[in-house]
Amino acid sequence: MTATTFHLGYLTSGLLFAALILLPAFAYWCFGLNEVAAFWIAYILTRPLGASFSDWGAVAQSRGGLGLGTGPISLVLGIIIFGLVWYLAVSHEDMRKDSR
Repeated sequence: MTATTFHLGYLTSGLLFAALILLPAFAYWCFGLNEVAAFWIAYILTRPLGASFSDWGAVAQSRGGLGLGTGPISLVLGIIIFGLVWYLAVSHEDMRKDSR
């Protein structure tokens, strides 16, 4: 909606949502926003953030994207996600030290 209806474009929309996703973290750290509320706000913003950047890479240049196509973008992002999940599964970096 922000890219097409509001004519911001895909890259600008992605940058907008990247900035917006930082707001709940900032509000949590600086103003004591409830951690559950901060999580859900950030969680909801992940969808338009990812969609904006993946659309920017996939759509044709005539529509404001890079024109790489949905297949290559999906493959690259799938490999990145798989790699990050594998890393966390092996390294346990996401685990608290007292819960190992």
